[in-house]
Amino acid sequence: MAGVLKITLVKSMNGRPEKHRRVLRGMGLTKMNRTVELEDTQSIRGMAAKVCHLVRVEEKNETA
Repeated sequence: MAGVLKITLVKSMNGRPEKHRRVLRGMGLTKMNRTVELEDTQSIRGMAAKVCHLVRVEEKNETA
């Protein structure tokens, strides 16, 4: 898996379980509509899958 994932928080973490909040904070997402670019690894994909109802994930292939 080469490349970068652009992950944007699209729904608030208010009222969500503490596990979901920790995952979001671990990815660097603290406010609504904030976007982070993270390396495309299995662990990051797993974190995004846990909170898929709160985030939007886009693949950004880096070439050359």
